[in-house]
Amino acid sequence: MTTQAIVYTVVHQPRRLKLPAQPIPYGATIPDIIHCTFDEAMNERYFRKVAEKCYYPATERFLRLVREADFKLAIGFSISFLRQAEQWDPTLLAMFKELVAEPNVELIGVEPYHNFIFMLDMPLFVLRMRWMREELARIFGKEPTITDTTEMCMSAAIYDGLEKAGFAGAMMDGREWVMGWRSPSHLYHYDGALRLFTRHLKLSDDVGYRFSNRSWASYPLFADTYAEWIRANEGDFTFLAWDYETFGEHHWADTGIFQFLENLPRECARRGVRFVLPSEALSEFRERAHHLPLPVFPTTWAGSGGMEFFLGNKAQQAIYQLMAHCYSVAQLTGKAELVDLALWLLQSDNLHLIQWFGTSGGSEAEVSAYFTPREWWGLGPDTIIVEQQRVYQNVLRAMECHLPTRKIKPPRKRPTKRGAELVGPGIEQRY
Repeated sequence: MTTQAIVYTVVHQPRRLKLPAQPIPYGATIPDIIHCTFDEAMNERYFRKVAEKCYYPATERFLRLVREADFKLAIGFSISFLRQAEQWDPTLLAMFKELVAEPNVELIGVEPYHNFIFMLDMPLFVLRMRWMREELARIFGKEPTITDTTEMCMSAAIYDGLEKAGFAGAMMDGREWVMGWRSPSHLYHYDGALRLFTRHLKLSDDVGYRFSNRSWASYPLFADTYAEWIRANEGDFTFLAWDYETFGEHHWADTGIFQFLENLPRECARRGVRFVLPSEALSEFRERAHHLPLPVFPTTWAGSGGMEFFLGNKAQQAIYQLMAHCYSVAQLTGKAELVDLALWLLQSDNLHLIQWFGTSGGSEAEVSAYFTPREWWGLGPDTIIVEQQRVYQNVLRAMECHLPTRKIKPPRKRPTKRGAELVGPGIEQRY
């Protein structure tokens, strides 16, 4: 039975696109391209909403727990979130710094923009993970030695990249199609020094997804019951991982989620379960780590655990192609600001929020639709897809005049065309 538990949570906010797509004049400056691409007013609006419902109340409780209870916490932040916090709520950022400074809190690395650059450019992914580590050390005064990626993605190539970036440990989801007969409650490796923590899928999702589901057989879930489940789990430790927004945003305060969190350390202590930091577990179990074959295709904690959650429909596949084109053209310009723009456009969220397209419903589509900005739904589902693609197309055309082989000149006039133009596999853009 398990006597140790690891709790990890990740804080992220995306940089949302501006829909309907804004025309970008030919010859536009890079700041103007960025202004036309992202809806910063919407981003601020959602940031403040989540801050009120989740970030402030959850952080207040975590601060009390790591100071007063026998509780330890691992926490990761995307640079995407931290940039928004710096701009819109320095008080909140100061509170997070206060939390991270606690000795019972370990800072975990996260892919800076929460994007899929590891699918396009592994050497740059390595460089950016190193930069992220330095940036987090600058902001928090702690340098992470253990890292997450984007959407907890892991594959053989990602493992190699993280090892080259110098991390001692990394996190992945304990999906059955990867784990096979193995338990997620041990430390693993893939023929290297990098050690892997595998998230306990069921116990994590019992809180992350099912906690407020009234049709769930175990509803309502109380801390004493959950502590029993942790204690009954076999292995060296139980690795639990959640979105930070689990507390107050995904499950609102009136569901009892905060009371559950506050009671959990006491109930675990009563059953002989103590909380440890990932680095502590790494130190204790490093030499006992087991070999885990990793797949070529990344596993993820999203959806059913594979990249089909992000690339499973035609709209997602079209956006991914446009992401790749934007990144390639940005590299051809040789301008760091445009490469940075392309990295923002690679955020996983831009694929996550259209997973619902072409489906007949289901839990995954419901999760995806939840993250789609409510302001977009007035456009209609098909128009959301068309306008999202148009954002990428507009950026691509705006980048053309920044290529070193081009001179800024007025675009050729194109004849107006009525009807429909195919802008992605199976997606029609209407004029």
